[in-house]
Amino acid sequence: MISGLGGVTIWSSDLKNLLPFYRDVVGLTVQIDTPAFVLFGAPGTPALAIGTHSEVHGKASDPYRHMVGLITTDIEADFARMKAAGADFMEEPTLQPSGDLWIATFRDPEGNIGQLFQFVSA
Repeated sequence: MISGLGGVTIWSSDLKNLLPFYRDVVGLTVQIDTPAFVLFGAPGTPALAIGTHSEVHGKASDPYRHMVGLITTDIEADFARMKAAGADFMEEPTLQPSGDLWIATFRDPEGNIGQLFQFVSA
């Protein structure tokens, strides 16, 4: 029985192009670091991985096919920190029409799209 999401991997032709962004700009904690694969996050939680793949070349040709959502408890602070570090934001923190979720959308160095999510507490 499938019990939930274990993780998501973003493939690249050059891991060195993405590693500094996700580690230093986004601020994710490295759990496993090998020359061809890096896993971020804490053991037992959904993880984001980046790795090299022989079938991936250059920037994302269709970056809207998937978006990696990262949960934050302070979207304004993380947005400001990432923007100051050079992150390319397509959407600044915006409260969604439902009123219970803030989203900010960014591009990584290869054009993949990610989002910061902050849920509004009741």
